[in-house]
Amino acid sequence: MIFKAAPLAGAFIVEMEKLEDERGFFARSWCRDEFRTHGLNPQLAQCSVSFNEKKGTLRGMHYQARPHEEAKLIRCTRGSIHDVIIDIRPASVTFRRHLAIVMNPSDGRMLYVPEGFAHGFLTLEDDTEIFYQMSVAYHPESSRGFRWNDPVFGIEWLADVLVISDRDRDCRDFDPSAI
Repeated sequence: MIFKAAPLAGAFIVEMEKLEDERGFFARSWCRDEFRTHGLNPQLAQCSVSFNEKKGTLRGMHYQARPHEEAKLIRCTRGSIHDVIIDIRPASVTFRRHLAIVMNPSDGRMLYVPEGFAHGFLTLEDDTEIFYQMSVAYHPESSRGFRWNDPVFGIEWLADVLVISDRDRDCRDFDPSAI
Protein backbone atom coordinates (compact mmCIF):
# COMPACT_ATOMS: atom_id res chain seq x y z
CA MET A 1 0.00 0.00 0.00
CA ILE A 2 1.19 3.50 -0.81
CA PHE A 3 0.25 6.29 1.62
CA LYS A 4 0.29 9.85 0.28
CA ALA A 5 -0.36 12.68 2.71
CA ALA A 6 -3.25 14.83 1.49
CA PRO A 7 -3.20 18.63 1.85
CA LEU A 8 -5.51 18.37 4.89
CA ALA A 9 -3.88 17.53 8.22
CA GLY A 10 -4.24 13.81 8.94
CA ALA A 11 -5.95 12.86 5.66
CA PHE A 12 -4.29 10.44 3.23
CA ILE A 13 -4.82 9.11 -0.25
CA VAL A 14 -4.02 5.41 -0.06
CA GLU A 15 -3.14 3.54 -3.23
CA MET A 16 -3.26 -0.18 -3.61
CA GLU A 17 -0.05 -1.71 -4.90
CA LYS A 18 -1.32 -4.03 -7.58
CA LEU A 19 0.58 -7.23 -8.26
CA GLU A 20 -0.49 -7.95 -11.83
CA ASP A 21 -0.19 -10.99 -14.03
CA GLU A 22 -2.16 -12.75 -16.78
CA ARG A 23 -5.03 -13.41 -14.33
CA GLY A 24 -5.51 -9.77 -13.32
CA PHE A 25 -4.17 -8.34 -10.07
CA PHE A 26 -3.97 -8.86 -6.33
CA ALA A 27 -3.68 -5.97 -3.86
CA ARG A 28 -4.15 -5.24 -0.20
CA SER A 29 -6.89 -2.76 0.61
CA TRP A 30 -6.32 -2.82 4.37
CA CYS A 31 -3.41 -3.55 6.70
CA ARG A 32 -3.69 -2.68 10.38
CA ASP A 33 0.10 -2.65 10.82
CA GLU A 34 0.69 -0.26 7.91
CA PHE A 35 -2.03 2.09 9.12
CA ARG A 36 -0.47 2.10 12.59
CA THR A 37 3.01 2.70 11.10
CA HIS A 38 1.70 5.80 9.29
CA GLY A 39 0.08 7.15 12.47
CA LEU A 40 -3.46 6.45 11.27
CA ASN A 41 -6.26 4.96 13.31
CA PRO A 42 -5.89 1.18 12.85
CA GLN A 43 -9.25 0.29 14.40
CA LEU A 44 -11.86 -1.38 12.22
CA ALA A 45 -15.29 -1.70 13.81
CA GLN A 46 -17.71 -1.57 10.88
CA CYS A 47 -17.84 -1.85 7.10
CA SER A 48 -20.70 -0.45 5.02
CA VAL A 49 -21.74 -0.16 1.39
CA SER A 50 -23.55 2.74 -0.26
CA PHE A 51 -25.26 1.89 -3.56
CA ASN A 52 -26.60 4.75 -5.69
CA GLU A 53 -28.74 4.07 -8.74
CA LYS A 54 -28.49 7.45 -10.46
CA LYS A 55 -25.71 9.72 -11.63
CA GLY A 56 -25.95 13.02 -9.78
CA THR A 57 -26.82 11.48 -6.39
CA LEU A 58 -25.38 13.53 -3.56
CA ARG A 59 -24.82 12.31 0.00
CA GLY A 60 -23.31 14.70 2.51
CA MET A 61 -21.89 16.52 4.29
CA HIS A 62 -21.98 14.04 7.19
CA TYR A 63 -19.98 13.44 10.37
CA GLN A 64 -20.29 11.82 13.79
CA ALA A 65 -20.24 14.10 16.86
CA ARG A 66 -18.09 13.50 19.93
CA PRO A 67 -17.51 11.07 21.49
CA HIS A 68 -18.41 8.90 18.48
CA GLU A 69 -16.16 10.48 15.85
CA GLU A 70 -15.05 8.02 13.22
CA ALA A 71 -12.08 7.57 10.97
CA LYS A 72 -13.07 6.21 7.55
CA LEU A 73 -11.39 4.52 4.65
CA ILE A 74 -13.45 5.06 1.49
CA ARG A 75 -13.17 3.23 -1.82
CA CYS A 76 -15.36 3.38 -4.91
CA THR A 77 -16.01 -0.21 -6.01
CA ARG A 78 -18.35 0.48 -8.97
CA GLY A 79 -19.00 3.59 -11.05
CA SER A 80 -17.24 6.80 -10.02
CA ILE A 81 -17.60 9.52 -7.42
CA HIS A 82 -16.52 13.06 -6.69
CA ASP A 83 -15.56 12.58 -3.04
CA VAL A 84 -15.20 15.55 -0.68
CA ILE A 85 -13.91 15.83 2.86
CA ILE A 86 -13.82 18.93 5.07
CA ASP A 87 -11.68 19.45 8.16
CA ILE A 88 -14.10 20.61 10.88
CA ARG A 89 -11.64 20.44 13.79
CA PRO A 90 -11.47 24.02 15.14
CA ALA A 91 -7.91 23.57 16.45
CA SER A 92 -6.59 22.17 13.16
CA VAL A 93 -4.27 24.15 10.88
CA THR A 94 -6.51 23.08 7.97
CA PHE A 95 -9.83 23.93 9.69
CA ARG A 96 -12.61 24.62 7.13
CA ARG A 97 -10.46 23.51 4.18
CA HIS A 98 -11.71 20.78 1.89
CA LEU A 99 -10.24 18.16 -0.39
CA ALA A 100 -12.04 16.79 -3.43
CA ILE A 101 -10.93 13.80 -5.49
CA VAL A 102 -12.49 11.58 -8.13
CA MET A 103 -12.39 7.86 -7.40
CA ASN A 104 -13.32 4.80 -9.44
CA PRO A 105 -12.56 1.07 -9.17
CA SER A 106 -9.71 1.04 -11.67
CA ASP A 107 -7.61 3.80 -10.10
CA GLY A 108 -6.90 1.75 -6.97
CA ARG A 109 -7.21 4.82 -4.74
CA MET A 110 -8.85 5.07 -1.36
CA LEU A 111 -9.32 8.07 0.88
CA TYR A 112 -8.44 7.93 4.57
CA VAL A 113 -10.61 10.41 6.48
CA PRO A 114 -9.53 11.06 10.07
CA GLU A 115 -11.84 11.77 12.98
CA GLY A 116 -13.19 15.32 12.97
CA PHE A 117 -13.89 15.53 9.24
CA ALA A 118 -17.17 15.80 7.35
CA HIS A 119 -17.62 13.65 4.27
CA GLY A 120 -19.83 13.69 1.20
CA PHE A 121 -19.83 12.52 -2.38
CA LEU A 122 -21.56 13.00 -5.70
CA THR A 123 -22.00 10.07 -8.07
CA LEU A 124 -20.65 10.61 -11.58
CA GLU A 125 -22.22 7.47 -13.08
CA ASP A 126 -25.36 5.40 -12.67
CA ASP A 127 -25.09 2.30 -10.45
CA THR A 128 -22.25 3.57 -8.29
CA GLU A 129 -21.15 1.74 -5.16
CA ILE A 130 -18.90 2.94 -2.34
CA PHE A 131 -17.29 0.74 0.31
CA TYR A 132 -16.60 2.25 3.75
CA GLN A 133 -14.46 0.93 6.59
CA MET A 134 -15.02 2.78 9.87
CA SER A 135 -13.13 2.90 13.17
CA VAL A 136 -16.31 2.94 15.31
CA ALA A 137 -19.80 1.59 14.86
CA TYR A 138 -22.42 4.00 13.57
CA HIS A 139 -24.16 5.84 16.39
CA PRO A 140 -27.42 7.37 15.06
CA GLU A 141 -27.76 9.88 17.90
CA SER A 142 -24.34 11.32 17.01
CA SER A 143 -25.04 11.66 13.30
CA ARG A 144 -24.67 15.27 12.12
CA GLY A 145 -24.45 17.17 8.88
CA PHE A 146 -24.44 20.55 7.22
CA ARG A 147 -25.37 21.90 3.81
CA TRP A 148 -23.41 20.36 0.93
CA ASN A 149 -23.21 23.69 -0.89
CA ASP A 150 -22.48 25.98 2.05
CA PRO A 151 -20.62 28.93 0.48
CA VAL A 152 -18.10 29.08 3.36
CA PHE A 153 -16.35 26.04 1.81
CA GLY A 154 -16.56 26.94 -1.89
CA ILE A 155 -16.83 23.34 -3.09
CA GLU A 156 -17.10 23.10 -6.87
CA TRP A 157 -19.07 19.91 -7.48
CA LEU A 158 -18.27 18.26 -10.81
CA ALA A 159 -21.85 17.61 -11.90
CA ASP A 160 -25.39 18.74 -11.18
CA VAL A 161 -27.08 17.38 -8.08
CA LEU A 162 -30.11 15.45 -9.34
CA VAL A 163 -30.91 13.18 -6.38
CA ILE A 164 -30.63 14.23 -2.74
CA SER A 165 -32.41 13.15 0.43
CA ASP A 166 -34.72 15.52 2.26
CA ARG A 167 -32.37 15.32 5.24
CA ASP A 168 -29.37 16.47 3.18
CA ARG A 169 -31.36 19.08 1.27
CA ASP A 170 -32.66 20.59 4.53
CA CYS A 171 -29.33 20.75 6.38
CA ARG A 172 -28.29 24.12 7.73
CA ASP A 173 -25.04 25.93 7.02
CA PHE A 174 -21.95 24.90 8.95
CA ASP A 175 -21.89 26.12 12.54
CA PRO A 176 -18.56 25.52 14.32
CA SER A 177 -20.23 25.97 17.72
CA ALA A 178 -22.41 22.90 17.00
CA ILE A 179 -19.47 20.50 16.58
